[in-house]
Amino acid sequence: MQLPFNGAISAYFEDAASDAIRDRIRSGGKTDILSPTYPYPKRMSRKAYEREVGALQVELVKVQAWLKQSGQRVAVIFEGRDAAGKGGTIKRFRENLNPRGARVVALPKPSEAEQTQWYFQRYISHLPAGGEITFFDRSWYNRGVVEKVFGFCTDPQRERFFRQVVPFEQALADDGVKLFKLWLNVGRAEQLRRFLARESDPLKQWKLSGIDIKGLERWDEYTSAIGETLTRSHSDACPWTVVRSDDKRRARLNAIRTVLQGLDYDNKDKEAVGEIDSQICGGPEIWNA
Repeated sequence: MQLPFNGAISAYFEDAASDAIRDRIRSGGKTDILSPTYPYPKRMSRKAYEREVGALQVELVKVQAWLKQSGQRVAVIFEGRDAAGKGGTIKRFRENLNPRGARVVALPKPSEAEQTQWYFQRYISHLPAGGEITFFDRSWYNRGVVEKVFGFCTDPQRERFFRQVVPFEQALADDGVKLFKLWLNVGRAEQLRRFLARESDPLKQWKLSGIDIKGLERWDEYTSAIGETLTRSHSDACPWTVVRSDDKRRARLNAIRTVLQGLDYDNKDKEAVGEIDSQICGGPEIWNA
């Protein structure tokens, strides 16, 4: 089988990954958590996960009905390193919702015309109208992290972004948009394990990009840019929620709970919503645990 990018991920695993990372991946079983600092040694069981996610999805259906009736607007931003589980988490949010009122926004790189616009301009038309919930699979925070790491923006452009992002989000909040910002954080060994799985699966190879390959060598640059971005854009009006996603199942549950707990919708079943696991879900202080 022809591997994408000429097997660059496998080559990185064999030739460039640290011995510790290679050992964790080689010795880790399918259900083992690879990060030594993650609070659970094993992935959540499928049976327990399916029971909990089903109850949460019932609550999401209630949220959509409430949005339609009340005209409220909700936007949920999903950010994180590559292979952190953003797309899979969005899928679990939406799979029982009416897609007409629950849109996913995943914008390509800016066109030449968009590069001349105010940075936030191309995102504004995708914000939710009354009765809608919009899921951003990456967002304006590209400027804080990816564009910084790969030199796609200048330092003055990034500084201007940081000066404007908190007031921009404050304006959204003042206008009644409920904005949730979720940062899904995955450990280095788990990220590489997921990349290797994608590389060898013809049905998932499309998820890989040249940026993924180049990013493997820039872990520390990403770490620096992420830490600065979370610190400088965390606010009382629009705080960051960090979800440690080495276990995708626990991450999905806690991401959904974060949104449900943050909304005062009709017929809310607090027992079904449950409690957020503070060991893997919290503020920016836990992102690099």
